[in-house]
Amino acid sequence: MDSFLNRLLKHWYDEITLKEVAADAGVTVQTLVRRFGGKGGLLKEAVAKLAGEINDQRVTSYEDPVVLVESLLDDYERTGDAVLRLLALEHRHEDLADLLDFGRSQHREWVVRTFPGPLDREALDILVVATDVYTWKLLCRDMGREREQYRDIVIGLIDRVLAEQGEETT
Repeated sequence: MDSFLNRLLKHWYDEITLKEVAADAGVTVQTLVRRFGGKGGLLKEAVAKLAGEINDQRVTSYEDPVVLVESLLDDYERTGDAVLRLLALEHRHEDLADLLDFGRSQHREWVVRTFPGPLDREALDILVVATDVYTWKLLCRDMGREREQYRDIVIGLIDRVLAEQGEETT
């Protein structure tokens, strides 16, 4: 599974072969099929492992916004490109749909756990967008923003939403 995950973080899912993964792991393709049921089973287990690592690594308190957004940025710098590649293939590979839906729900649950509530649905949606991998892609990959710029923009977005929520609840 680690061999598959290493390849997934660097390559397109549809370009990864069981033969390559088996060679990396020092096992046979038959062993992979027997253990994981094929490429889809490897993907499922690799994503579950990766989700656990992400949940362990991400900060879940907005007490220190810099630390929180830095942990998010660390995650996206490690996994963001792989997630974007999977999202790009989502409609071409049925193996991906459920796993990406799981990732979306995990991200939303992280936002709910992380930011002080109660949050109305619109505020929650904006926080999900502000902290989403697509926002990271747009700011860092497409617009060429540096780490500090990304951090400051995202903190600014979050603070505006939380300030508006504070005004509505007082």
